[in-house]
Amino acid sequence: MTVVEHRSYLDQLTLAPEVRAALETAPAVIIPATRAELYELTLGPDGGPVFSVDYDVDGEVITEATVTRCRNGAAVNYPEDYMRRRDPKCMVIADDRPTDKDRFADRFGHGFAETRQETLDWLSRQELIVVPFKAGGPTYGSPSIAIVPRNAAFFATALVDLQGWVTFEQLGEFAPRGIVYVAPPFRHTHFDGRQVVVHDRSETLHEIFAYNLYPGPSAKKGVFSILLDIGEQEGWITAHASSVRVTTPYDNETVIMHEGASGGGKSEMCQELRREHDGRILLGTNVVTQEPYLITLSETSDLAPVTDDMTLCHPAVQDGSGKMVVADAEDGWFVRVDNLKNYGEDVHFERAVIHPDEPLIFFSIDGVADATALPWEHTPDSTGKPCPNPRVVIPRRMVKGVVNDPEPVDVRTFGVRMPACTADAPSYGIMGLTHFVPPSIAWLWRLIAPRGDKNPSIGEAADAVKKLEHGGMVSEGVGSYWPFSTGTKVEAANLLLAQITEFTRTRYVLTPNQHVGAYKVGFSAEWLTREWLARKGGGRMRAENLEPARCALFGYAPREITLDGQPVRRTLLRPELQSQVGTAAYDAGCAILTGFFKAELGQYLTDDLDPLGRRIIEACLSDATVEDYEALTPMYL
Repeated sequence: MTVVEHRSYLDQLTLAPEVRAALETAPAVIIPATRAELYELTLGPDGGPVFSVDYDVDGEVITEATVTRCRNGAAVNYPEDYMRRRDPKCMVIADDRPTDKDRFADRFGHGFAETRQETLDWLSRQELIVVPFKAGGPTYGSPSIAIVPRNAAFFATALVDLQGWVTFEQLGEFAPRGIVYVAPPFRHTHFDGRQVVVHDRSETLHEIFAYNLYPGPSAKKGVFSILLDIGEQEGWITAHASSVRVTTPYDNETVIMHEGASGGGKSEMCQELRREHDGRILLGTNVVTQEPYLITLSETSDLAPVTDDMTLCHPAVQDGSGKMVVADAEDGWFVRVDNLKNYGEDVHFERAVIHPDEPLIFFSIDGVADATALPWEHTPDSTGKPCPNPRVVIPRRMVKGVVNDPEPVDVRTFGVRMPACTADAPSYGIMGLTHFVPPSIAWLWRLIAPRGDKNPSIGEAADAVKKLEHGGMVSEGVGSYWPFSTGTKVEAANLLLAQITEFTRTRYVLTPNQHVGAYKVGFSAEWLTREWLARKGGGRMRAENLEPARCALFGYAPREITLDGQPVRRTLLRPELQSQVGTAAYDAGCAILTGFFKAELGQYLTDDLDPLGRRIIEACLSDATVEDYEALTPMYL
């Protein structure tokens, strides 16, 4: 392709002298005029069919990724299993601003200044692509740029697809609020092959140095870090959540915002409920007896996705109604498709990615040159098993029924991956199908954000793997956005508590996925909870229809759930009543759960913690009842 440089656009940027020098010295600086031009760069100098993204590392050529030209987009694959998912310990902080994260100097034994200059020197010797974007989406985002080696154009394409295409003409003169630098070979030359993403912050600029080509920790969650940094300074939150407007067969509308750790069901909240071939719904299968539990729903609600993963709770969209109003922080979604196994499981989404309006970027999808990339054909890992983290970046405008305007939230649900719990193998997998909780308990769950059973989204560290393999949990931290926050836990906890107490017309619900006691449920529990809450009209409940759960951290369980005249088995609402579970196993699981909470909560008891937050945590540490929590923060029913 013929590439036209537009270095003159760089004159409208306020940049540090050393950054400007790197751009001025580079042999080429390409600023694509259109998304189509950027996508063409993604396919390499020959336009495909397969392009190898190679780098010289001390005289050895290392392939970081391959890009395969498909009919509906580019399939990006990484030779190493390790690079196909986010390393949870990749973040390090280079600056001296407040943080609870690892500092670069502490981990590597020296300051970042020299490595930063070496990175800029390396970039100055490359043909570069510079793309502008608005961190936080086109409407409420902050002008930023990414500087990427030309042969890694797929990374730049994924980033602007996520954040929205903008041009330098549209932005005019500006000082970038964020800059993303991409230097893949440094993970070999400086970091022993590990994913490392360095954050260097000032009050006005958040720089991200991405030493890897998987976009999860940088183009996706790195931009999330920029938003959290801005929000911490200004007093608002970008939630790690999806949200959906649910319209029942009776035309009642309910907006549900779903939060949780990675793998907690955020993407699934916006997905259609799965049906068996005969139209029935498999709610669960007993892991002991192998008995399936199926129900029938003649009609289900219509879904209109509002947000997928990064949800802006920005002051500019609030309306004073007592309900939190949310907007999407992204213009495209980084959708995990591991739960698509066969054709027809999510027809609308499949149609969108198989026949897109413009070619998409796929990750860890087994694409064949000039054939159609199919979302259920996942690249095998070295073990021969399908990669558990296949992804596709899809612009939100291609998603069926997507809502483009901010929406007020009726119910905030929180999802947790639960292992099976039986009398013979007790575990913490004792959450019932649906639990209503006071805001104080909702806050506690968001402080801990347990990352439970078989999380597919990230590569677990060795210590986390050991805990999870032995029936334990790992905390993802405040709001479940903590892995992407560069600040302090207590400040994030205070912001989250202020948000929860500000919006008083919100109902808080817990819902499990994977298992309910001895039943394997996948995401059916979440989907049926969504359906039931919408049919209740915003999740409205009468107090007499709730009863305290046996484990206080689960708040209240509904006395009954009925859908289309069919009562859901009470044993799914109260797992201790399952014959394969029983009260002894349930109580053992409750002890695991409460012990984990107590072990994690002590770190927040500092002088900087909000006094109400201190009382809530102290209540948990003293084995408070649900009524005690409700006295601290009344429930909205």
